[in-house]
Amino acid sequence: MIKVKRFIFNPFQENTYLAWDEETKETAVLDPGCLERREEEELSGFIDSEKLNIKYLINTHCHIDHIFGNAFVKLKYDCEFYAPEKDLELLNNMKTQADAFGVKVKLSPKPDKLVNTEFTLKLGGVEMEFIFTPGHTPGEYSIYLPVGKICFTGDVLFKEGIGRTDLWGGDYSTLMNSIKNKLLTLPGETIILPGHGDESTIEYEREHNPFL
Repeated sequence: MIKVKRFIFNPFQENTYLAWDEETKETAVLDPGCLERREEEELSGFIDSEKLNIKYLINTHCHIDHIFGNAFVKLKYDCEFYAPEKDLELLNNMKTQADAFGVKVKLSPKPDKLVNTEFTLKLGGVEMEFIFTPGHTPGEYSIYLPVGKICFTGDVLFKEGIGRTDLWGGDYSTLMNSIKNKLLTLPGETIILPGHGDESTIEYEREHNPFL
């Protein structure tokens, strides 16, 4: 059984997630947005209290608010770090992104592996599928867990909203294609866990999302 914990970090109110297999405690940190020491301590404190084994650090995409905590997580837990290949330019320009908002950051390490195809990772016996969903950024992936019917949608699909396309590499038609042909085709009961805001379901978004 997969369990999920959400943290809301940094001035952008970004959702950082821990997803773990309850039996083995194997855990993925998704889009660590912890910027301040107290946020790092909140994240690590929970990990310690649950005795979680951090196996993966995964970026759905590489906008600044989703990668603030990359250095902290990688250094502290020495886990495998995955990032989208087509978002490497964003990752490599982390300081430029941060300077635009007047924020001081710990620069992200380089990924151990690049996400460049639809492949799977495992937490215990639970598979995590990577679904290529560009449009908000050139390389963004959503992460789908068929067993729990959970999908981490990054900044592609929100509750009653969609990702911005006015930032570097954004493209509206590409985003809408990703949503309609990659996400809305998932089972209706699939829970979506976005990069900002509250959770929803695919069925709810099909019926109530004003952008769709």
